[in-house]
Amino acid sequence: MVTIIPSESLTKTDPENKIRLRWTYIVLPAAFLVLSLVLAAFFYHLLPAQIAYHFHGDTPDRWLSRSAFIGWMIVPQFLFTLLAFATVRIILLGARYWPPDSTPLHRLVPVMGNMLALPQIILFIAMLQFFLYNAYHTRPFPLWIIALIVLLLGGIVLAVFFIRTIRQFRSRQGKIHRE
Repeated sequence: MVTIIPSESLTKTDPENKIRLRWTYIVLPAAFLVLSLVLAAFFYHLLPAQIAYHFHGDTPDRWLSRSAFIGWMIVPQFLFTLLAFATVRIILLGARYWPPDSTPLHRLVPVMGNMLALPQIILFIAMLQFFLYNAYHTRPFPLWIIALIVLLLGGIVLAVFFIRTIRQFRSRQGKIHRE
């Protein structure tokens, strides 16, 4: 366990302790935002004025205007990207006050920032399915299967990563205490 003693060096921002913001920390949320914008631009002229967005069985029973639907699909993508940026930024601001060798943040920040791409992937696939149905009247695969696969794979990757990081952090702390 690391004991942090309040002192002058820990209450001021130390430029040497600062972990700089890198775009790799939020590359996946930004990429899915851009992909969603490209997908919306590509399908916009192919879509009818009213888009089916809710289905009872195989028949649509609720409709929304094309612009409103695209707005409802793009705004959450933007908000997830903004949330990823804010999360990373807050973590990096707090990291200034930790001793540089006592934190695994340099390995955790990319995962924490890019983790918000998981719901973005599901939204992107949902948007693709709605666009394909309304432009070409095809529904290639059930969305719940894709959502389940994405969440399971994301959970496995996160579990492996966090277990690995915790083991490395504990072994590093054990070496420090032995010295």
